[in-house]
Amino acid sequence: MRAKKAVGLGVTLFGLIALGGCSSEIGRVPLLDTDVSCLRKQMKSPMFLSFPLAANTCQRMTDNNFLLSTQKAHPLPLNLKDAPDLQKQAEEYGYSYTK
Repeated sequence: MRAKKAVGLGVTLFGLIALGGCSSEIGRVPLLDTDVSCLRKQMKSPMFLSFPLAANTCQRMTDNNFLLSTQKAHPLPLNLKDAPDLQKQAEEYGYSYTK
């Protein structure tokens, strides 16, 4: 009986975490969002983030955002292909990007 409750609790927690990953306030949705789509979504969200805040939320790291290896990680350039408006903002705020 205890094992069934533990499994049920685990499934519930996993479901809540999975649903929380779809929230626009969290940032990039794994495997679905590109840099451009993530930036646009963050800047259109109900919080209307500025470009620097949206970029910090969406930017990927060299360690794939793995929590335990953050000492040597650095941000990867944003891939802003076919988004000249975002390229202009990246230049304005000093973010590295690829065209």
